[in-house]
Amino acid sequence: MTANPEDPGATMSTRRLLHAYLTEAKYECLRLLRSPAFAGPFLGLPVLLYLLFGVLLFGDALGKDPKAALFLFMGFATFGVMGPGMFGFGITIATERERGLFALKRALPMPPAAALLAKLAMSILFVAIIMVTMVAAEPLGHLKLTAAQLAGMSAVNILGAAPFGAIGLFIGTWASAKAAPALVNLLYLPMIYLSGFLIPMPKSLEWIERLSPAFHLHQLALRAIGAPNVGLPLAHVAVLAAVTVVLTALAVRRLARVG
Repeated sequence: MTANPEDPGATMSTRRLLHAYLTEAKYECLRLLRSPAFAGPFLGLPVLLYLLFGVLLFGDALGKDPKAALFLFMGFATFGVMGPGMFGFGITIATERERGLFALKRALPMPPAAALLAKLAMSILFVAIIMVTMVAAEPLGHLKLTAAQLAGMSAVNILGAAPFGAIGLFIGTWASAKAAPALVNLLYLPMIYLSGFLIPMPKSLEWIERLSPAFHLHQLALRAIGAPNVGLPLAHVAVLAAVTVVLTALAVRRLARVG
């Protein structure tokens, strides 16, 4: 590779560059997996809530209503995708910026994008683990999805971690460490209730669903298993891609200007 003193990554061989990215991703994942306050709620809550409502409380009723059983299962699967990216990016980046860690990393001879890609790898890993737990719990909820359907749903949801990471990244680059949790929750909680994946919206308010990335991800996941869904797949993909690209670009610009 051609050396460029302004780009530390340019002086590394391809092998060393890849090793730097993988090492940063490894330790970011380990750091948050070893944090019970973060890993516990996001890894455990989706499947535990599904088991509570879908098996223990309403299992008998859902056994007689396959559509409702599927609605609940897919809803909690979508719910599991949102948290790791929004909170993992939003709160950790705001905290690291305030403590000067991002400024320190920029001064180190490491690839400039390694820190952000490591957090993306973390959110994808967390969502993958959540999908494994949801797939393991699926037979308990009176559902009979095939392996191909479960694999398709899981793949869509794992890829769907990106726009929620972009939302968290945008918040983390603008908010202080104290304000970031509140700002993330101001988006996270309304998105749960106003996206229609857990609580059906009245016909007069269905337009609100279209404003949420979670709604578009949910529709793609439904399509992946062959369930009824609304809207064009390309439109859903376009919305999720636009959220990811635009918010990431704005956040990276902010980091480049003020750190």
